[in-house]
Amino acid sequence: MHVPPLVVCPYDAELYGHWWYEGPYWLYILFKKIYYDECNFKLITPGDYIDMFPEIQVASPCISSWGRNGYSEVWLNGENDYAHKHLHVAGDRMVELAHLFPNEKDELKRKALNQCARELLLAQSSDWLFIITNGTMVDYAKRRIKDHIGRFTKLYEQIKNDKLDENYLSMIMEKDKIFPDIDYMIYY
Repeated sequence: MHVPPLVVCPYDAELYGHWWYEGPYWLYILFKKIYYDECNFKLITPGDYIDMFPEIQVASPCISSWGRNGYSEVWLNGENDYAHKHLHVAGDRMVELAHLFPNEKDELKRKALNQCARELLLAQSSDWLFIITNGTMVDYAKRRIKDHIGRFTKLYEQIKNDKLDENYLSMIMEKDKIFPDIDYMIYY
């Protein structure tokens, strides 16, 4: 091959320590073994691999799932299907914002755009739909979807109308601090 092959081993991080208690320790031992043993392979992140070998074959794998019935039924069924229309609208709006404000220079607006991206990712967490399907903490999961979509929508309207509420933005940024380096331009 003209480029070294890449084997991707994705794991659902939600499983580690939650349903697979020895998972984090297993990873620790695996990486130690790879480091100290003479292996005929090296570890690399997908991003670093693409940086080294930017011309790659594109593949479109068939949809499948480790969830019940193997076709994402856990995340799309009669119990939680209502959420998808809101998630799709928010996703389309996020793309719209990125195109309306490419590489925004105004610091406050950029923070708001990044917070929109953050709220969208939080709303899209597969955990909420999984929880609803399995009937555990259903009200909590529904509230999380509603809260994140609500915050996203409020910021979207403020950005579009050029009427950002800096106090509101600060409050929700404090509440949701995950992904501190997020760049809304990933939706461009």
